[in-house]
Amino acid sequence: MVKTASTMMPLGQAAPEFSLPDINGKTVSLSDFQGKKGLVVIFMCNHCPFVKHLASALAEFGREYQAKGLGVVGISSNDVDTHPDDSPELMKKEAEAQGYTFPYLYDETQEVAKAYRAACTPDFFVFDSDLKLAYRGQFDSSRPGNGLAITGQDLRGACDSLLDGRPVDSIQKPSIGCNIKWKDAPDYFTGQPAE
Repeated sequence: MVKTASTMMPLGQAAPEFSLPDINGKTVSLSDFQGKKGLVVIFMCNHCPFVKHLASALAEFGREYQAKGLGVVGISSNDVDTHPDDSPELMKKEAEAQGYTFPYLYDETQEVAKAYRAACTPDFFVFDSDLKLAYRGQFDSSRPGNGLAITGQDLRGACDSLLDGRPVDSIQKPSIGCNIKWKDAPDYFTGQPAE
């Protein structure tokens, strides 16, 4: 697996628009999250070992922070021709198996991933109530095989600050994961070959 880091979109940037089908065929758009206390956008997929490592913690995070008034959405942008494990049909099975309560969307054209400059799975973006970027980076420092506990402390810290009306710490560490499987080879942002 190719370890790829977040591109770290500039803080304060407005959330790029999206309007994508979820695993049940319903269209979900950025505007559906207006009026929330903030929005967490997670670029993820089914097969990536970095996402698998966090999957149950992501499900728990989603339930907890949706209940606190944040919007949460997962987006898969991988090329399913080369990575059929990430197909919408299997996304639905994965969401049910993991207990994801947030919408899990399929970005077939990859235009949304490009607009967000998403580079890896998982890649996390937190927007405030005005849909301005407040955090982008890692869930926490746990990675497959490094022995560190999965706490979600980085993402949770950012979300808790937003919810409490405090500034989000500007020292943010990039997420690390598998590169998004772009239809355009080599890798859209990193120049690495798709794996």
